[in-house]
Amino acid sequence: MSAPAPSPLAIVDAAPLPRQEEVLNEAALAFVAELHRRFTPRRDELLARRAERRAEIARTSTLDFLPETAAIRADDSWRVAPCPPALQDRRVEITGPTDRKMTINALNSGARIWLADFEDASAPTWENVVLGQVNLSDAYTRNIDFTDERSGKSYALKDADELATVVMRPRGWHLNERHLQVDGEPVPGALVDFGLYFFHNAQRLIDLGKGPYFYLPKTESHLEARLWNDVFVFAQDYVGIPQGTIRATVLIETITAAYEMEEILHELRDHASGLNAGRWDYLFSIVKNFRDGGAKFVLPDRNAVTMTAPFMRAYTELLVRTCHKRGAHAIGGMAAFIPSRRDAEVNKVAFEKVRADKDREAGDGFDGSWVAHPDLVPIAMESFDKVLGDRPNQKDRLREDVHVEAADLIAIDSLDAKPTYPGLVNAVQVGIRYIEAWLRGLGAVAIFNLMEDAATAEISRSQIWQWINAGVEFENGEQATPELARKVAAEELANIRAEIGEEAFAAGHWQQAHDLLLEVSLDEDYADFLTLPAYEQLRG
Repeated sequence: MSAPAPSPLAIVDAAPLPRQEEVLNEAALAFVAELHRRFTPRRDELLARRAERRAEIARTSTLDFLPETAAIRADDSWRVAPCPPALQDRRVEITGPTDRKMTINALNSGARIWLADFEDASAPTWENVVLGQVNLSDAYTRNIDFTDERSGKSYALKDADELATVVMRPRGWHLNERHLQVDGEPVPGALVDFGLYFFHNAQRLIDLGKGPYFYLPKTESHLEARLWNDVFVFAQDYVGIPQGTIRATVLIETITAAYEMEEILHELRDHASGLNAGRWDYLFSIVKNFRDGGAKFVLPDRNAVTMTAPFMRAYTELLVRTCHKRGAHAIGGMAAFIPSRRDAEVNKVAFEKVRADKDREAGDGFDGSWVAHPDLVPIAMESFDKVLGDRPNQKDRLREDVHVEAADLIAIDSLDAKPTYPGLVNAVQVGIRYIEAWLRGLGAVAIFNLMEDAATAEISRSQIWQWINAGVEFENGEQATPELARKVAAEELANIRAEIGEEAFAAGHWQQAHDLLLEVSLDEDYADFLTLPAYEQLRG
C-alpha cells in the first residue's frame, strides 16, 4: 500500500490580494510546505530549549562561553566562505520595510546594501507579507514604480549599477504565519518569508550577478544557526542552484548569542557573510534573561545605554574581533534619527551624534553600519570612507588587542546611570505610539524624530516591567509601581487625544495600544515577545 500523499499547504482566513497568485502559486506553496514538514519540528524543539536556558539563567544569574564548543573557538584554522563580490563592500546599509515606495527609495538611496525587512520594521499583516514579496520581485525585473497620491510625486529605479544590494530579513523563529497552514498548523513566519522569497528570486538574483542574501534575526544559539544552515542546504538542492550561493548575516541581538558568536559563524560557515551588532533587541534580551537577577541587572533609561557603555563596548569589540578572525564582515548598529523638515537645529545636533557614532564604529574596525533614512547615508559614508578609502572593508584588521571575559558582557552595573521618571514617561509614550501604529499595519514608525521598530516597543515595555519588579525609586522620590505606570499611561492617552483631535483618536487603535502596553508591562508572567499577543489582535 502506497503512503498517502502529503497534504497541501492551505491559505486560510485571508481575503484575496491583487497579484497574490504570482507569489502563492502551487509550486511555491509546495516548497514552503516541504520546508514546514522538514524543519518546523526542530524549530519547536529549539523554542523549548530557549525556555530551558532562560530557566537556567534565572537559577544562576550568569552566562559563560560554552565548554562543549571550546574546540571550535580554539581552532584558528577555519574561516567562513569567501565573500561574493556583491557583498564585499557594505560600508553603509539602509533598513526598512518592503512597501513599494520604500523599496524604490532604499534601492536608490546610495547605500551599498538595503536590509529589506519582513521582521521588526514590518507589521506582519497578510497584505504586507504577500505584497512585500511582489514588490521585491518587481524590483528585480524593473517593473516597479510608485506615485504618491497625496503629493503626486513619482518614484522610479535608477540604473542597475546605482542600486543597493538587497539582504532580506525574514521573521524570527518564534512567530507563526496564521494565514498559511499545513494539517491545521500554522507555518513559521521565518519559513514563509524565506521560502517565498528564495523560491521566486534565487535564480533571478544569480542572473543579475548577485544572490539570495539574508539577515537572520533573534538567533539565540548556534543550534538555531545550524537549523538555518540545514534549511539553506535543502533549499539550494531543491531549486538546483550551487551549495554556498546563499549568504547569511546573523544579528547578534540576544545576550545568549553574544556568547556563541564563533559557533554561530562555524555552523553557517559555508553560507556566512557576517554578524551585526544590534542595540534595542540586545538590551531587551538582557532584561528578558536576567529579570530575576536583582539590582545589578537593572538597566537605566534606554537612551542612557549608548554603545560606549562598558558592557556594550565589550560586546561590539568582541563582535569585530570574532568576525575578522573568521573572515566575516562586522556590521555596526543603527542610526535611527529622522531629519526634521522644520527644525535645522535639531538636525544639526542629531547629525553630529550620528557622525560621532559612525566615526567610532569605523575606528573600532567595523566594515559597515546601518542607517534608517536616506539623508543619513552620506554622513555614514563619509565616516567609513575616511577609514576604508578605496578598500571594500577592513577585515584584515584583526583587533587582537581585544580581550573580553564572560563577565564583561553582563556587567550592567558598570554603567553609571539610573532609571529616571522621564525615562518611564518616555517608555510609555513610545510604547503606546508604536503599538498603535503596528496595529494599523505599520512596522517602521517615526516617533519623536527617531525611526522606531518592534525592538523599540520591546525594550520600552521590558524596562517598565523590570523597574516595577525591582521596586526602582526615581529621582523625584516616586517608586515604580503598577499604579504609577497606569497613571502615566492614562496621562499619555489624554495627551494624544488632545494632540491629534477626537476624530483621529477615534479612528486609531489608541485605547487598544494603551491596554496592550499595560498588559505586557504589568503582567506577573513576562511575555517572551510583545509581538505574540499583539499578533492575536492584528487584523488583516
